[in-house]
Amino acid sequence: MPAIVDVPSGKVVTNDYPQITLDLATEWRAHHRAGAPDLYPVDQRAEIDTVMQLVFRDVNNGVYRAGFAASQHAYERAYRRLFDRLDWLSDRLEDRRYLVGDTITMADVNLFTTLVRFDAVYHGHFKCNRSKLAELPVLWAYARDLFQTPGFGDTIDFDHIKRHYYCVHTTINPTRIVPAGPDLSGWLTAHGRDALGGRPFGEGTPPAPPPPDEVVPIAHRAA
Repeated sequence: MPAIVDVPSGKVVTNDYPQITLDLATEWRAHHRAGAPDLYPVDQRAEIDTVMQLVFRDVNNGVYRAGFAASQHAYERAYRRLFDRLDWLSDRLEDRRYLVGDTITMADVNLFTTLVRFDAVYHGHFKCNRSKLAELPVLWAYARDLFQTPGFGDTIDFDHIKRHYYCVHTTINPTRIVPAGPDLSGWLTAHGRDALGGRPFGEGTPPAPPPPDEVVPIAHRAA
């Protein structure tokens, strides 16, 4: 679980992870780089908030409700809500490039964090197995579009993602065996979403590549 920590004292300032990203987008603007895009534009916040609340409840948190369910009923309820919401998102994204407006917003960032882990972890480890992301054409293209956008795929370490889930959750995976798959090459294939238009960074500019000491090893990337 992400948290903001006061380094000198070692104390956790907050681990309210749905709020952390909003705080970084609003309260920390003085520390943004020059040209940083506005991911939470004032005139779209109501719609962004509505979409993010649904995504958090049914998708971001939904995979965990399914994966850590203590009863068949709780698991199946979370499972249904997850895939009902993914179907709803597929419909929403069929004719628009991003979730809200024509630029990337916090809603897209929050959804991407779950989509990028879906086939590697949630499909098998958390039993969210009605469909793989790669079997949901609209969401798969949308996820690849974001993955190939600077600041998204170039920060993703698939090896770390898999080792974390499969080794830490010993009640679910007591053997701590990490699966060899899935094939990651599909993340770099053409997505065709450019045809929907949109301006990924709006009036802002894309981020620079990660600094040398933060580059994801090539063996851990979709290569």
